[in-house]
Amino acid sequence: MGNDSDGASALSSTRDIDWDARAADFDHEPDHGLREPGVRRAWAARLRSWLPERPGELLDLGCGTGSLSLLAAEQGHRVTGVDLSPAMVERARAKLAGRDAVFLTGDAGAPPVGEQRFDAVLVRHVLWTLPDPGRALRHWRELLRPGGRLVLVEGVWGTVTPVGIPADRLTALLAPLGGWVRLERLSDDPALWGREAADERYAVVATPG
Repeated sequence: MGNDSDGASALSSTRDIDWDARAADFDHEPDHGLREPGVRRAWAARLRSWLPERPGELLDLGCGTGSLSLLAAEQGHRVTGVDLSPAMVERARAKLAGRDAVFLTGDAGAPPVGEQRFDAVLVRHVLWTLPDPGRALRHWRELLRPGGRLVLVEGVWGTVTPVGIPADRLTALLAPLGGWVRLERLSDDPALWGREAADERYAVVATPG
């Protein structure tokens, strides 16, 4: 992730982004809107392999406009989505109108779900932006039902001042939680991104102990 000053600067700039303003064109990126059939099929296949086979309760944190939430709902899961941006939440609600899904405005690190528990917690490209990733992981574990799983899609992007969280760091943060962890490299699958990807992109599926 570069040196500490690079990481701090990148984290600060990410927090300063006006995500409400970005909501209108957020889906233009192939892996955000999943509008290209090949990209959509690629993400649907991965999601099917990561989430529990039996449809259940899914918490999608940092859900954005709800593209992954929609795929999960199409696979039978009951979705609760959380995003800090009201504009993103509004678009997610519209995208999943008529489906078994609820969207809330809130912090992914401390989602406003009360005592509700889930069969899976899905988080894409969010963990690295949080001030204390280890604490967030511990909290998300508490939101899982027994045998539930964390599905974490992350990476490291850029070369001059790279941002993100390397796979080895994320797996180290998960180690104290026990259980099993599966790491899946995603950089070499251009179908997921609508282009070739030279940087580090991966998914971790974990069932904490």
